[in-house]
Amino acid sequence: MPEQKRHSVASRNSPNQSEFFKEHQLANSAQARKRARQNEVSRRHNASFRSMVRTYIKKVVSAIEEGNYENATAAYVRAVPVIDRMADKGIIHKNKAARHKSRLNAAILSLKAA
Repeated sequence: MPEQKRHSVASRNSPNQSEFFKEHQLANSAQARKRARQNEVSRRHNASFRSMVRTYIKKVVSAIEEGNYENATAAYVRAVPVIDRMADKGIIHKNKAARHKSRLNAAILSLKAA
């Protein structure tokens, strides 16, 4: 009888853990395998949106750190619709979106006052 390949716990917890799970599907039914595929596509799609939101926020923060009120305001005006859109899609929570907008706006207003 051919011996079956066994995986130790150490091999599953190694740095290449994600590769282990890609090789060995954990879903047993066709429906669960399809959901796993769809979830992976969705995860990558949403990750790019989250990255985009962070980039817009970083642009506003860097403009604030430079101390340039006009550039900071312009970056904020460009960032707000993106933040709102991602909150509407559920990529980020609506309260998180509101918190970011509020804090960025307060920082910009403190630049104007200074």
